[in-house]
Amino acid sequence: MELHVNGETVELEASTLADIVKHYGLEKNLVVTEVNGEIIDRSNWEATVVEPGMKIELVHFVGGG
Repeated sequence: MELHVNGETVELEASTLADIVKHYGLEKNLVVTEVNGEIIDRSNWEATVVEPGMKIELVHFVGGG
């Protein structure tokens, strides 16, 4: 299905927001997700069904010094 992830149009096979985070190989404790302008708590990722055309933002925090 066609989704908009971090400003890019991508074709992904996913059914939930958790699938999207897993697809990108992100550490779930370090990611904030936004779907169609609304921040989704990580406890709701499995219940958040993705649909074609959704706008998803993934913000992955990294440490450094």
